[in-house]
Amino acid sequence: MKLAYREFGEGQPLIILHGLFGQNDNWNTLAKRFGENGFKVYTLDQRNHGLSQHSDAWDYQLMAEDLKEFIEEHHLQNVILLGHSMGGKTVLFFEQMFPQLANKLIIVDISPRAYEPHHDSVLKALNAVDFTDINTRKEAEAILGEYILDFGTKQFLLKNIFWKEDETKQMAWRFNLKTITKEYNNIGVSVPFFISETKTIFIRGEKSDYIKNDDEEDIASRFSNYQLKTIANSGHWVHAEQPEAFFNCVMDFISQS
Repeated sequence: MKLAYREFGEGQPLIILHGLFGQNDNWNTLAKRFGENGFKVYTLDQRNHGLSQHSDAWDYQLMAEDLKEFIEEHHLQNVILLGHSMGGKTVLFFEQMFPQLANKLIIVDISPRAYEPHHDSVLKALNAVDFTDINTRKEAEAILGEYILDFGTKQFLLKNIFWKEDETKQMAWRFNLKTITKEYNNIGVSVPFFISETKTIFIRGEKSDYIKNDDEEDIASRFSNYQLKTIANSGHWVHAEQPEAFFNCVMDFISQS
């Protein structure tokens, strides 16, 4: 599947994968900084997100294959992979399916284990927005607010609204809400057990429970060459909440031989 992407800078390739309901421009600011520091950065829209193709099929194996296809199509060597949340799980599946194809792995606030469904209110909110009945972002925001209290989450989701250029001229979601709703349980699954020698860092937010202390035993059983770093005063959106600390952590890891 062809994936939409943006590119920044020159140097060793660094591919960045967003999380659920995200898109590549969520990473523009950090991608530019990495690009200014000796890397050719590619920020990708994963399938059913952003400007990439929509598909009825959606799971980690497919997203890992999409990533491999992108790497081969662009003739990339010595690739560093960085993924946040769902994107991090895609990177883990990629390493399990295509071992040691990547040079280094950066997994942001996700572990290999299974996660219980926890986006029910978000999915209800998104499916409650009827674009045949509304025509302003304010109206969409009001509907989301009936289900979602967190301001940041609402604004993050609203970034996905765009105006269709067909005869309807309606607003729509960039992501494929129908498939995401139907196949949502595919996103909580655990990564099949594998052993990796690839140099890897797991970065977690101090206030997030996505990577618990108990998860390190599983991580250590899979990765013979890993680090686990915690970014202070950050939750799940560690890269957005503490961008300077996150940037420095990534650069420090990448610069290690």
